[in-house]
Amino acid sequence: MPIASQPAAPLLLMSAEDNCLIARVQLAAGAIIDIDGVPVALQEDIPLGYKVARRALRSGDKVLRYGALIGSVTTEVARGAMLHTHNLASDYIPTYTLGPDAHAFIGSGH
Repeated sequence: MPIASQPAAPLLLMSAEDNCLIARVQLAAGAIIDIDGVPVALQEDIPLGYKVARRALRSGDKVLRYGALIGSVTTEVARGAMLHTHNLASDYIPTYTLGPDAHAFIGSGH
């Protein structure tokens, strides 16, 4: 008798102590997802592979992924919000993403 497969959860927890989850699929704004047993309506589209806040975070909170510190939150972040360069800064290296003028890198001063 074949075993019924369960659909994969849309978010992946890499380590129990992480306060972010990883999008296993592209998620659309308005989708309701379960985060630690709590239904959360997404306020924005979240691309495949991006980080999602597992709980509400305050400015200055450290973000853990794979159980390791990856950076600090720069503004208030709601549970289910995308974590990326607009609200997360590396504690180690500049963020090499082009700024709004498409010429200078964020955090580089150049």
